[in-house]
Amino acid sequence: MSSPEPAGGATAARQKDPSLREVVFQDLRPSDLPSNLKQDLKQLYRFYLDEERRAQLESMGKIRRAFKMVAWLLKSLLAKLSAGRRLALIAALVMAFLGEKTLPGLGRTEFRLWGFFILLLVFMLEFKDKLLARDEIAVARQVQLAILPRSHPQPAGWSLWSTMRPANDVGADLVDYLDLGGGRLGVALGDVAGKGLGAALLTAKLQATLRALAPACGSLTELGGQLNAILHRDGIDNRFVTLFYFDFEAGLGRVRYLNAGHNPAFLLRPDGRIDSLKATAIPLGMLPGTTYAEGVLNMEAGTTLVAYSDGLTEARSEAGEEFGADRLRAILPELRGLSAEQAVTRIIDEVSDFLGAERPHDDLSLVVAMRQAG
Repeated sequence: MSSPEPAGGATAARQKDPSLREVVFQDLRPSDLPSNLKQDLKQLYRFYLDEERRAQLESMGKIRRAFKMVAWLLKSLLAKLSAGRRLALIAALVMAFLGEKTLPGLGRTEFRLWGFFILLLVFMLEFKDKLLARDEIAVARQVQLAILPRSHPQPAGWSLWSTMRPANDVGADLVDYLDLGGGRLGVALGDVAGKGLGAALLTAKLQATLRALAPACGSLTELGGQLNAILHRDGIDNRFVTLFYFDFEAGLGRVRYLNAGHNPAFLLRPDGRIDSLKATAIPLGMLPGTTYAEGVLNMEAGTTLVAYSDGLTEARSEAGEEFGADRLRAILPELRGLSAEQAVTRIIDEVSDFLGAERPHDDLSLVVAMRQAG
């Protein structure tokens, strides 16, 4: 027997599936539409024009820049289409310029109308591909979210927290906690070069490989060498991985760390001194036989370790200015007296305020580990 529909069920269904009329009228109401449209245009500009083209445009006068930009955008668009759709789009553009013509045997023909239908056909085909890809990416996102840490371990004498915010539907950053046994905990922050589904798949491979190797490796030099060999052997051209990894034992302040081509982590000492834990070797997967040095440090009570991906320091404001490592460094003294969770929130809020309405262009990851008394 089917259960009765709860009161208000029809209303809830209508809210979940609004009519086309409701959607259109909602779009016409005052909202963030102008800001969103501006952001979409920026995204198109950055997607279709590389840095070299954008730099050339900046050096041109307004009139020449406008013509060049339209030409380069059209050329880039055509290059990204399949052969059939490229020819269809060219035909539609030609018909748009022809307008209405009288041709022998055909009489007066409205080419613009046919061009419109061809253009609509190309759009429908591209949109169909996008919807299919979106469904696949949605599944990939669910898988990626499932492998992210669901809780933040708090070993004795430590306060630990992290966050990972993908710029797109799936991310290429890795944040993970590894139970190494015997009261030891490993913390990894990795960044795979590139974006999209391919980078996300390589991130999943990095996590699986790291979890398999880390508990059995006697040193981080050995761990780095094995990771590099596997990623180089099984990697994809022009894909490499930067990694900041550290481990420690609950109740103790001795920390081993490995920085493979990653951004320098910051170490805030109780006396206010700030140290940088710089990379000692190139990223993983680039060259076979690379040696990765293990670093060791003593984190006395009151010491804070901050590791981050370049999506944080390279976050750009609406004016195109980068957040930068100096801004992050300036925030660190303000973290004293906070928990690791509060410190992560403080830093992320600062970056969000800096971004304003600008969308992040890269994944943003952050790990904060604080050594506490006891």
